[in-house]
Amino acid sequence: MMSLNQRVLFSATLVLLIFIVGIAWMLDRAFYDSARLGVKDRLFAKVLMLMGDAEVEDSGELDVPTNLLDAELGHVNSDAYAFIVGPGNSIAWRSTSSLNKPVPDIPLVEKGKKEFTQILINDAPYFVYRYGVAWETPSGDYPLTFYVITDATLFEAQIEQYREDLWGLLGIMVVLLLTTQMLVLRWGLQPLRKVSIELAAIESGQQESLKSAYPSELQLLADNINSLIAHEHKQQKRYRNGLADLAHSLKTPLAVLQGAIHSDDNETSRHQAIQEQIDRIDNIIQYQLRRAATAGSSPGMGIIILRPLADRIVATVAKAYRNKQPDIAIQIDSNIGLRIDEGDLMELLGNLVDNAFKWCRQRIQLSANYQDNQVVIQVTDDGPGIQPNQIARILERGVRADQSTPGHGIGLAIVRDIVQVYGGELSIENHPAGGACITLRLKKAK
Repeated sequence: MMSLNQRVLFSATLVLLIFIVGIAWMLDRAFYDSARLGVKDRLFAKVLMLMGDAEVEDSGELDVPTNLLDAELGHVNSDAYAFIVGPGNSIAWRSTSSLNKPVPDIPLVEKGKKEFTQILINDAPYFVYRYGVAWETPSGDYPLTFYVITDATLFEAQIEQYREDLWGLLGIMVVLLLTTQMLVLRWGLQPLRKVSIELAAIESGQQESLKSAYPSELQLLADNINSLIAHEHKQQKRYRNGLADLAHSLKTPLAVLQGAIHSDDNETSRHQAIQEQIDRIDNIIQYQLRRAATAGSSPGMGIIILRPLADRIVATVAKAYRNKQPDIAIQIDSNIGLRIDEGDLMELLGNLVDNAFKWCRQRIQLSANYQDNQVVIQVTDDGPGIQPNQIARILERGVRADQSTPGHGIGLAIVRDIVQVYGGELSIENHPAGGACITLRLKKAK
């Protein structure tokens, strides 16, 4: 496939050649028509001069002075010569310059008719101008046709020389324009080559992002590439940290399992200890997998509309709490959306709605709105609320506000981790009317 540079150069060259050929054709046609019109006017002037010098006697004889004012017609070696044709298509008069020139077919022309044509005489090109008149005499009208003929060889040579000069100059112009175009194209595409060079350096590990300043048309592309690279680095780091955390977290339960197997406790106690550590390992694995799978914001992500997803999550969680039927108010406009991974958004809302169902008495409110450049999501319940000294602790993994309530104690910790990955904020406070109010602030999708 042709490179971008070759495509632009080929297209521009093709357009330039078409333009140059069109200009050459128009200039050639204009010069040819102008030169031909000049010949026509010159021959017509000679016809008028002959008409002014010619006289028809009362006897019907044509009288033309021998000392014509036009020196060209009175010179033997002139390229122009003239005839006057009278009644019977006979030559009534001919100029001195026509003595050694070929005589074409010279019929009479109708009165008032003018003709300018190019003919071949003995395979040589000539221009002919003829004008038919009817001279009034006492004995009646005397028909005459004035012929002026000139050799077209000089005219053809002039046109040929003009075309050679024209194409030569246009050829030089094409070379200069193509050279200038190549230089301008090279300068104009330099930012693209710089992007390619920097991407190659990133691929080889010599640099981590696009660092050069680019024109406004490419700056958005460069920013998005840098965002994707940063997102990929964060993702890789998150996976490495997740694996390290998983390995570290599994050391203690594995050590306990090892000790339980070789302990002297009774079978029931050992079985209980082993089951506790298995449950603990399962919780650790689930948590680490969820945290590692948190995608984070990326320019390539689509925008997720909140309302349909919120309705679906509320309906699903409500099925798990059939013994509770609180009033649920969802206040989310249909145009509010987030640039977020759908799984992450489900994890966020799922944990918050689940907590609200778990602690509420009769009412739950889920709302979202735009504030400046943020999307603010709030989940409020009318439960017992949270003690101020417990707010920081319940965000820690494995900590529950009420140990008597079932759960793993990692829901809000997952919410905190996801919000941090997306550069948002999480705040927990008690609602003035009673109950807890959890607020998420995430960046508004552009």
